[in-house]
Amino acid sequence: MSDNRIYATGKRKTSVARCWVSTDGSGQITINRRTAEDYFPRASLRQLFKQPMALTDTLDKIDIFATVRGGGQTGQAGALRHGIAKALVEINPELRRPLKKAGFLTRDARKKERKKYGQPGARARFQYSKR
Repeated sequence: MSDNRIYATGKRKTSVARCWVSTDGSGQITINRRTAEDYFPRASLRQLFKQPMALTDTLDKIDIFATVRGGGQTGQAGALRHGIAKALVEINPELRRPLKKAGFLTRDARKKERKKYGQPGARARFQYSKR
């Protein structure tokens, strides 16, 4: 592996993204050995994980190779965004302030709450009848 590739891990809900960011690139993005347009057909999801690169103006200067597992498409895109932001900070520590201010370095800890016994869901209760 060459010295110009940086590795970072991003997480969101149950999704985990392993990201390798190459500093001398042309903007090529590969996710699970597929192109970004092929892996994320929705433009909003592609825009979501490209936010750290757009903020730091590195969209066409780096190549990204990522493997994403678990969760759904939105969680995977969020995990990818987190991993890319962490890798960008490792490449250039001066980018930490704008990425942190935008909230891209913070791990979103929100997860689905488990269902409890004696209830139909996590918070919902069965209907109570007094009489």
